[in-house]
Amino acid sequence: MLISGRGSNLQALIRATSDVEASAEIALVLANRADAGGLDHAAAAGIPQTVVDHRDYADREAFERHLSATLEAAGIELICLAGFMRVLSPWLVERWRDRLLNIHPSLLPAFRGLDTHRRAIEAGVRLAGCTVHFVRAEVDSGPIIVQGAVPVLADDTPDSLATRVLDLEHRCYPMALELVASGRAEVDGERVRIDDGTPALLISPEA
Repeated sequence: MLISGRGSNLQALIRATSDVEASAEIALVLANRADAGGLDHAAAAGIPQTVVDHRDYADREAFERHLSATLEAAGIELICLAGFMRVLSPWLVERWRDRLLNIHPSLLPAFRGLDTHRRAIEAGVRLAGCTVHFVRAEVDSGPIIVQGAVPVLADDTPDSLATRVLDLEHRCYPMALELVASGRAEVDGERVRIDDGTPALLISPEA
């Protein structure tokens, strides 16, 4: 798990992978900031943690090469970006191709980038949500694993919509990780195929 901050999605993934029947095990939580709150969650769960501070390196390439070497030395098979606030280079993305997952708070390909909830409200969309996807070099792109949707209410603010979407993220990310770790979800071209054909979509009716 790669984090930069409080680790909200990390907590959800820790809970999900603590189940004895879970296909994934969190082997390492790596932060690029020593003050990332998620490190405390990992410590409380008995999960190894480490810090690779990007500010200690001359450039992004040096940082990413050390980060990748740290992950490889720990025997990591899958990476989950859980609030990791660094844009990844094409080199790192390709080195971990189809083994690197991310979650974004919109129904991709809509509203890539930042400030997604304000933009969704201003666009007048009826549904907002989140997307778990395999990472590609283009920001907020890649084969979609799971999406979750919530209605956008007439009186929604960016904060109120963000709260409901975050609750959905905590359901969608564990679901996506389980699908990938169990081998049920695989990349086929630039789409994800799930072996039982079940659409990986969560729709929340919450108002």
